[in-house]
Amino acid sequence: MMWQTSLRATATVLALLTSQVLGQKDVQTETQTAQIVSTKGVILDTILDWIDAARLDQTTYNGQKYGCKCYPGRPCWPSANKWNNLNRTVDGTLRVNVPAGAVCHNTFDGPFGTIQTYDETACADAKENFVSYNEQWTVEKPADGLWTYFTNDTCRPTSNPSDPCTLGSYGVYVIMATKASHIQAGVNFARQNNLRLIVRNTGHDFVGRSVGYGSLIINTHSFQSIKWTDKYTGPGSYRGPAVTMGAGVQGGTILKSGHALNPPMALVTGECATVGLSGGFIQGGGHGPWTTLKGLAVDNVLNFEVITASGLIVNANEWQNHDLFFALRGGGPASYGVILSTTVKTFPDLPATGATLYLNTTHTSDNEVIWAGTKIFHKYANHFVDNGLYVYFEIFPYQFRVRPFVAIGKTQTELQAIVKPMLDEFAAAGIPHEFGIKEFPTFYDLYIDLFEAEQAGQTALTGGWMFNHDDVANRNDEIITAMKNVVSPAGRPDLFGGMVGHLFNPGHNVPVSTSAAHPAWRNATDFVIVVLPSPEHPSLAVKNDLQNVLTNNMDEGFRNVSRSGATYVNEADPFQPNWQSHFWGSNYPRLKQLRKKWDPLGVFYAVSTPGTEDWEEIEFNTRLCKKL
Repeated sequence: MMWQTSLRATATVLALLTSQVLGQKDVQTETQTAQIVSTKGVILDTILDWIDAARLDQTTYNGQKYGCKCYPGRPCWPSANKWNNLNRTVDGTLRVNVPAGAVCHNTFDGPFGTIQTYDETACADAKENFVSYNEQWTVEKPADGLWTYFTNDTCRPTSNPSDPCTLGSYGVYVIMATKASHIQAGVNFARQNNLRLIVRNTGHDFVGRSVGYGSLIINTHSFQSIKWTDKYTGPGSYRGPAVTMGAGVQGGTILKSGHALNPPMALVTGECATVGLSGGFIQGGGHGPWTTLKGLAVDNVLNFEVITASGLIVNANEWQNHDLFFALRGGGPASYGVILSTTVKTFPDLPATGATLYLNTTHTSDNEVIWAGTKIFHKYANHFVDNGLYVYFEIFPYQFRVRPFVAIGKTQTELQAIVKPMLDEFAAAGIPHEFGIKEFPTFYDLYIDLFEAEQAGQTALTGGWMFNHDDVANRNDEIITAMKNVVSPAGRPDLFGGMVGHLFNPGHNVPVSTSAAHPAWRNATDFVIVVLPSPEHPSLAVKNDLQNVLTNNMDEGFRNVSRSGATYVNEADPFQPNWQSHFWGSNYPRLKQLRKKWDPLGVFYAVSTPGTEDWEEIEFNTRLCKKL
């Protein structure tokens, strides 16, 4: 690809400028199938060995003493010789990180100097894919984030080459890992040199956990192995069908692979095809179209192969490292280790029926009519999930849409009967709308036809909340009032918001879970993501203002109405009050203790995850430091 050629030249020039030479293989672009070698029977004391860890870099900021990760320009920053040695260890897969948008700028002002980056052909490709919000294009980049708010938006594709381009909150170097040993080397190097470490698979991340200022990035996307089995024979009591997938496998890929089997097989994935299953998805819990019938993704995990903060490969399952197995199943992304592969339960795909519902300005110019229809729909949310459905809906100014209702294992007649009370009430209230329904031979066929690709490249803040059965049954009017406040936040006519809702109940068929996910999910009905758009290149003052509106205006309305006390760690405001209890409930104290056991020094970090209370980004959200 033209972009790979441009990146190759850019990395080479930057390396020469800075004497941070990456060796002869720094431009490798051939992706090789990752070979994962597991270490069996490792002695626990060896797994938890931190004797080679570097000390934190001490500083004082605003009168507070901190111990910080090491950054370029500090005496602790690794020498060129150390980076060269790392590059040799990882077989030449270490690269200087240059944002994808740099090819549209005359120069890239990196942490080690300024280089020429403009490439007309590559820029045209970047703009075409960026403007069209092509998720997979961004996924295939070494380190770019699909949503750019937390990158600091400092190097977007542009039509004005004189616009400045800097690294922003992206990492400095990236290891394009193709072997488990490459990931081990990266973890060890970060620990031994006190570097901030970012693990990046797809960059499908709403809250900035896939980027980090001045960091070393490990890219795991090349780990694409998939192995299906009719009978799992590994640790534990389960003996049904399963699949083992490498860390880089995405939801759309695994569903397509399962569909090609005879008979077709399925598993719990996210609704978006680009989500990488073995990263933050499963470590956050993992919800999707099969969740009402099969539980969260973490309810289906059988085994992890994982690299710990000490750099060793271990298995975590029902019998081995059981506490780590608990923590990895919903205990927080990028917190306990780097997952190499995950083995999960699978099940036969089934015939399914899907439906769509639209209510917008093509049907009425009266916004109150749209909200009246939304209220009627949401009143039946418990009814939908109690009948085994998954429902995906969106609410934005003057728009309410459901695409789709998902009825797995049900006929068109059965789904029509389930939604009939809602449609009857629409008719009685005179709510204009468009409704469509269709049967499919398998869920996969429904998935391909009715689920739409998400749009990368946008900049927004993300919040959200979970409403349980009691909330919907007893406070639906108040929920709708809170939703109206998200679309038009009180006292802020200059702002607007939107919502992406998901009706599901993991407790419908899996009422009890042994995972680390919040116990409140077992009585869920609706998880709503809140979206607050941001202008490009917002100042720090604008960012602080937007964060205040999200946390203390939009989301606060949801928190005040609901009694669930829960939200989803991967798709909610990480700066909300009491995030510990909201993300994990009664599981949090145990998770915090396990973090102290498996990563006491903070080799891994993701905002608002267990044990990170004393860590913060100081100096205008740049250096990651721990209060001393």
